[in-house]
Amino acid sequence: MKLLFICSRNQWRSPTAERLFAGVSGVEARSAGTEPGARVRVTAGLLGWADRIFVMERKHAAYLRDRFGEELAGRDIECLHVPDEWVADDPELIGELLGALSGRLPEEVLPR
Repeated sequence: MKLLFICSRNQWRSPTAERLFAGVSGVEARSAGTEPGARVRVTAGLLGWADRIFVMERKHAAYLRDRFGEELAGRDIECLHVPDEWVADDPELIGELLGALSGRLPEEVLPR
């Protein structure tokens, strides 16, 4: 299962989500951002690589649909509704991410 997590600058939320899945058997995770100054900027290639696409906020989904509409035709973008309130790897951010992913992914792949 290939998971792609997207936020604005790819500094805090999406890299934290990516790191949560490091070492989880059967799961590959990557992260990217929508803004020009993002650490890793989202590309059509990344979107095509992913089995599942998760965005932190609705504005990220809107950006993807505007910029990559053709590449995303028939694909779901799942919004986790995780606001930009924490720094990378903050325990509260991790809790928010795990809570948002619960029920969206099989329990056996969720980090513990």
